[in-house]
Amino acid sequence: MAQAQGAQPGQIEITSLPVPRLQELKTQLDAELTHLSNSFQSLRTAQSKFRDCLTSISTGLTPSTVSKPLLVPLTSSLYVPGKLTDHEHVLVDVGTGFFVEKDIASAKDFYERKVKDLGDSLKDLEGVVQGKAQNVRVVEEVIRLKVMNAQEGKGEEQGS
Repeated sequence: MAQAQGAQPGQIEITSLPVPRLQELKTQLDAELTHLSNSFQSLRTAQSKFRDCLTSISTGLTPSTVSKPLLVPLTSSLYVPGKLTDHEHVLVDVGTGFFVEKDIASAKDFYERKVKDLGDSLKDLEGVVQGKAQNVRVVEEVIRLKVMNAQEGKGEEQGS
């Protein structure tokens, strides 16, 4: 496609595109926005799970809870009774089914870093999502203006 005067390389002046092409562009932008929004939600869910792990370590391994029985999650809705045998170490899920034994301080540090890293990624992704949403609004506005101009042109032709 040809570039408009003053447009940066790789950019197209959307006001020069016909309405069908603008509708294709809007569909593509909507799909990208949906994908980014789903990714954003997945990151928030992961961050929440890491926060839950951090809370479990902080509240579950205190001196007052050491000798008490606890419920061990097998799934998100199935728990079995259990008892800690080692109060100094925990198993940390480092991803892809691998677990590493860490002392409590290292495990807390690991989860705090994960929460922080995901928070940074969420901030970056939020900016991208807002940019895509703005692009969708601009394309919708251009489509609306072109359709209104086309209808006005038809009205003038019929009136003459």
